[in-house]
Amino acid sequence: MPTAGRRAAGRKAIFDPVHGQIPLDPLALALIGTAEFQRLWGIRQTGFAHLVFPGANHTRLEHSLGTYWVAGRFAERLGLDASTGRRLTAGALLHDLGHAPFSHTLDGPMREALGHGHEAESRARIEGPGEVAEVLERFGSSPSKIAELVDPPGRATRSWLSGILHGAIDADRIDYLQRDAHYTGVAHGAIDAVRLLDTVRRQGRRLVFAEKGRSAVEGFLVGRALMYSTVYFHKTVRAAEIMAQAAVERQPGYPASAVPQFRWTDGELLVRLGDLGGLPTSLVRAITARRLYKRAFGWPELDAGARRRWLRLTVHPAERRGLEDEVASRLRAPPGTVLFDLSGIEVRGDPIDDWAGVGLASGSRVSYPFRGTGPWQALVERPPADWSVSVYVAPRFRGAAERWFERDPRFLP
Repeated sequence: MPTAGRRAAGRKAIFDPVHGQIPLDPLALALIGTAEFQRLWGIRQTGFAHLVFPGANHTRLEHSLGTYWVAGRFAERLGLDASTGRRLTAGALLHDLGHAPFSHTLDGPMREALGHGHEAESRARIEGPGEVAEVLERFGSSPSKIAELVDPPGRATRSWLSGILHGAIDADRIDYLQRDAHYTGVAHGAIDAVRLLDTVRRQGRRLVFAEKGRSAVEGFLVGRALMYSTVYFHKTVRAAEIMAQAAVERQPGYPASAVPQFRWTDGELLVRLGDLGGLPTSLVRAITARRLYKRAFGWPELDAGARRRWLRLTVHPAERRGLEDEVASRLRAPPGTVLFDLSGIEVRGDPIDDWAGVGLASGSRVSYPFRGTGPWQALVERPPADWSVSVYVAPRFRGAAERWFERDPRFLP
């Protein structure tokens, strides 16, 4: 990996377009050299966002380095001892080891095939057996303790230290909002990270921010919400994501056949699925040629009953695929022609509890201005997607789908 300058014997630094020079300690250097970490060169940070925002070709490796740097600034500001700081920064560096190709795109298939998400995968790759665990042990660091920071056992038992990686305003988000804004050209993520880090405090078992940092906190919360709707859940980005998801889900032998694929890179996934034949190949070729599915119909809002029925499909993906093919058959189209996007009702954004827990300290008194009803709750509850449920179809069947749904707009599972 490219390096520039030497801070001291055994230390190097890299130049980063977001944070400037990032010095690396010997443990970080050794971890960066592992095959598990180098794989992150091949995982795009924002999935298929580059199809809408052409500059968004940055990787999970860059983001991991940035999170390492931000976590180090937290450690300095909070006065952590050397051992605790090293544990925190190692966890920050390794927190995304478990991501599947195209980052969050395959979160659903991963949960279906493995029974857990990328956080648990990161834990497994940290704890070993493997090169990462060997490096950690060689440097006197406990893989299990670092894994607990990356994949905490539960919200109720989380330590204040794990909140630096899993809080409403944490090292992970402070990096990715700035980084994603930089590479997409979308200004919403241009948060005041310097002020946030300058005003963070530890108060008992919780991290809070000084009252004088209120405007930076508010700007962070607004920026985070807007980046979700503007970039991460852009309708064209979602079209590519659900097509890639379908290519994985519709391959022979799924879900077992998908298990090794979660350790591939973006390029490996596209090439190997492209060689399978059938629907996976046609979907992959359509993505790479940017012949994306089109949204033919959608429901901006759902009543409680309809919402419950659609939510059932988010936890029973086989039923969702069956319903997709049922609609396709009504359009006299082949299976896989119709795909549902349920991102507007899935809990994929930031839980409301995270926002409510953001405290502002004035002396010994801590207030929680983002709790309860009011404009902040409205922002929190603002859905990341502009439709609760969307129906995407292959371009040649879009007209037929639009006509069919116009005749029967009450269609529900």
